[in-house]
Amino acid sequence: MSTAVTVDAPGRSAPRHSGGGFAGAVASEWTKLWSIRTPYVCLLVGVVVSVIFTFYYGSIARINDKPVQPVGNAPVSSVVLVQFALVILAMTTVTSEYATSSIRTSLLWVPVRHRVQLAKSLVTAVVAFVAGVVSGVLGMATAWVPFRGHATFEASKAISQLLAMGLYCALIAVLTVGVSFALRTAAGSVAVLFFLISALPSMLTGLGGPVLLAINDYLPQTAGGHFMLSDGAAPYPPPVAILIVLAWTAVAHLTGRFVLRGRDA
Repeated sequence: MSTAVTVDAPGRSAPRHSGGGFAGAVASEWTKLWSIRTPYVCLLVGVVVSVIFTFYYGSIARINDKPVQPVGNAPVSSVVLVQFALVILAMTTVTSEYATSSIRTSLLWVPVRHRVQLAKSLVTAVVAFVAGVVSGVLGMATAWVPFRGHATFEASKAISQLLAMGLYCALIAVLTVGVSFALRTAAGSVAVLFFLISALPSMLTGLGGPVLLAINDYLPQTAGGHFMLSDGAAPYPPPVAILIVLAWTAVAHLTGRFVLRGRDA
């Protein structure tokens, strides 16, 4: 925190605090995040789910004699489950403060309201990026044994998929923060996020048909999957896929900002 000095009388001065700015807001959100139990539980659950799912994925690929594929496909496929641990983590940073009314204190100390949202988004994005990369590394190591020759390891491909997993997880975390600021309740946020990220793609895929499948290609989870796999099966190249996820994230962030600025805490 910086301190400025103002002179209010001859020979006398009084300190005036100008605040920590955006850096101070980020530091505050980082401290608040790790002061509660939720992030530790969410990250642990994410790791456990990733290990179990990737072992299962490799085993099924071997048993069903599927074509040889990059070992990174296993942890990429596990993201459909792992991402919800990160969704809960990111959501809690917002909804827990509304539930306890501590959001009023946060906005009092950071009067520029959008800085609070930006700080929460940045902190959760960093944590989600690291978590995505780490779960990818663990997933590759776990899946390699049960694959038993049905997977290949190429360093450049593996690194590309790990970074793609981290980026996708980071964007999902920011999207979650935006939705959470818009709805302000855990129940509402979970319902909307689950429907958008998981239920709607499953419904469209299950119903089938060219129109519904085309719509599904432009939902965040489907586009993210195309981006992380980068196998040429998508109707658009990987840069377009991540731009689709980014567009969903931007819409959620701007919606959250609009509600935050327009409604009382």
